[in-house]
Amino acid sequence: MPEYVYRAVTKNGQIVRNKVEEASKNTLVRKLKSNDLLPIEVIQISYKSKRAKANKRNVIDIDDIMKTANSASVFQGKTGSKPSTKEKVNLILSAGQKITTRDIVIFTQNFYLLKKANFNNIHALSTIINSTENLSFRGVLEDILAGVEAGEYMYTTMEYYSNIFPYIYINMIRVGELSGSLTTSLEQAVRYLDETTTRNKKIKSIVIPNVAQFIAIFILLIVGTVLVLPAIEDVFAQLGGSTTLPDITLWFMDFLESARIYWYIPTGIIAIIVAIVVGYINTPKGKYNWHYFKYKAPVFGRLIFGIDFSRLMRAMLLNLQNGMRIQEALEVSKTVVKNYVMLSIVETSINNLLMGGSWIEPFENSGLCTAMEIEMLKIGMQTDLAEMMEKLLDYMDVDIQNSLDKLMKVLPEISYLFVGILLIFLVVVVLVPCIQLYMGDWLIKGFQDQGLI
Repeated sequence: MPEYVYRAVTKNGQIVRNKVEEASKNTLVRKLKSNDLLPIEVIQISYKSKRAKANKRNVIDIDDIMKTANSASVFQGKTGSKPSTKEKVNLILSAGQKITTRDIVIFTQNFYLLKKANFNNIHALSTIINSTENLSFRGVLEDILAGVEAGEYMYTTMEYYSNIFPYIYINMIRVGELSGSLTTSLEQAVRYLDETTTRNKKIKSIVIPNVAQFIAIFILLIVGTVLVLPAIEDVFAQLGGSTTLPDITLWFMDFLESARIYWYIPTGIIAIIVAIVVGYINTPKGKYNWHYFKYKAPVFGRLIFGIDFSRLMRAMLLNLQNGMRIQEALEVSKTVVKNYVMLSIVETSINNLLMGGSWIEPFENSGLCTAMEIEMLKIGMQTDLAEMMEKLLDYMDVDIQNSLDKLMKVLPEISYLFVGILLIFLVVVVLVPCIQLYMGDWLIKGFQDQGLI
């Protein structure tokens, strides 16, 4: 059995070194992680026979390892030297370092460049690992490398880290590895990550400021109603006369008071509604209907479908260019989408092919594809499908960009609408009584005569 020397970081930020024997490097790395040790380096030093196994201490005896951790060789700079307090703090911070989308983007870009330079997967991964500063991500890449060295595909190890790598990203790598075009898949993955990051930044730049304004105005409305308006009402009562707060202000004050007393009723109703909706969506039929709604939703629907369909066609084109039949290309490519509606269309297409029918017909019958997209696929079946799909993808890229531009134009208008409505309500409910108090009734009566309030 192979014998390994490893270095790993403990929860306390201490680097421990030990020599163990294990079936494979991949297995050793996973056992270390399951015992809260973050691998930094794992090196095979020899191959021992099975008879010697009983005399060797195995990594699974983690309690024995931790008991002797203080006497183990601690590496930080030179052998035998103890890390300083600053170095310990840096190790603890590095060990718990969060893996960001930027880390994945940089890894994918570097891996793509190395593959273009004809590096094999093991050489490319080893090179990237040596230059990765994020210890958490380095441990993940070490695990992927261990899997590749054990003869596994990269995507099989990535599936264990679905909380780090996006679902679509993993399946892009899967398509590339199964079709023998990993370099092209990496290029598509880089484009996917860049486009997703850019799109999210644009949406956040519009939504976050307006949401912040909405929350600020809402808090001001509540605070003004709870603290300011009762004080104004007391002043009116002391002055006497017929001066009172506007009807809408009195109604809103009563509403907040009722909400304070009976808060559990609307909260319970909302909780029940949310539970029912979530429970329905988690059923197969509910999830299908929810995914169908995503494709048919106003403003967003066409964009979401266009992105999924484009991704499917791009993966399918990659497989066709590598000699796969249409049925096999559909079977492999369907993993790049997660929407149940799209998956059901693809499954129907595969069944049609098995029955000798048209694989394009389910897409046409769905009513989700445009007439131009269906016609280009039909022409491709009569001429050169791969060449026509390239033109289709160019057309769809333009269509997706147009949908994105419309979204970027409509989204601010929607957000401004909500903020504007709340702002008007704030003025009518809170500011009008303030004006009435400090400027007298003549101004308010003038507005009332003009029909403004």
